Amino acid sequence: MKKVYFLLLLAFTINVCLGQQDPQFTHYMFNTMYYNPGYAGAEGITKFTALHRSQWAGYQPSFGDGGAPTSQIISMTAPLNRIRSGIGGYIVNDRLGALNNLEAQVSYAYHLALKDTKLSFGLKAGMFSQTLDFDMYRYIDPNDPLLKDQAGKTSQIRPDLAAGVFMHREKYYVGVSFNHLIKSTFDFGVSQRSALEPHMYITGGYYYQVNFDLRLQFSTLIKSDFTKTSFDVGGIAYYKDKMWGGLSFRQSEAAIVMLGYSLLKDGALKVGYGMDVIVKDKEAKQPLSHEILLTYQLPVNPTIGKKIVRTPRYRH
Repeated sequence: MKKVYFLLLLAFTINVCLGQQDPQFTHYMFNTMYYNPGYAGAEGITKFTALHRSQWAGYQPSFGDGGAPTSQIISMTAPLNRIRSGIGGYIVNDRLGALNNLEAQVSYAYHLALKDTKLSFGLKAGMFSQTLDFDMYRYIDPNDPLLKDQAGKTSQIRPDLAAGVFMHREKYYVGVSFNHLIKSTFDFGVSQRSALEPHMYITGGYYYQVNFDLRLQFSTLIKSDFTKTSFDVGGIAYYKDKMWGGLSFRQSEAAIVMLGYSLLKDGALKVGYGMDVIVKDKEAKQPLSHEILLTYQLPVNPTIGKKIVRTPRYRH
């Protein structure tokens, strides 16, 4: 019976965490490289992005050293104009109490030009690591002999694979991708196994130029693990491509406010802030989540390939 208790506890924890196995980001419209490998190099520029998210800031557990979830991502994307392709990659660190997920992924995309449309086909491969801190659990029977080999932190690394298609024109874009195609499993030394469940992401956006100074962006992100589907939808206003502000809504969870400002020559460095206001299950969560965005765009070298003529689509 003691063994059964332990296996049930471990299975429940892993399954709950894997239900949130991919972190969520408020600035998903600035973070397409994470969701779709077909986006690699699609903008025709080399860009670096960093995000830090503190979810349910200030949350404190009823026992132990756990806390609110936190997530960080560093990504890059760059074109390979000579071979009509692009490369990208990212590293994600996602902490969920006793479970810590770490990803390192590399993407490649082939770009197909169709008149005024670019269609990109991408693949992503890398590793997905999970670390469990058994010292953070509170067991039904701390003297259970099964626990003698389950102390401290234990890590497992598995391969990961994804594929995606991304299409964009000057005023709109849409993409679909499928993550965790291998469905790698983690067992942590017990018979109960949990797998990385395949996820589908659909991204889309539309740009509307109100006048010379004001531009609007409408965007959405649809997420599905083929059991449950949810969505984000929002709008951002850009003023002179120097500053922006917007509102977003995450289904059944939060209303979101976003602000940002561009620095340096040609706005190469962008700083953004997002605040989520929890609107559902408030009794179990802290009311606010916070997210910081940094992006840096390298200057275009006119001696390599054709000089890029920027459109409003790429000046966020």
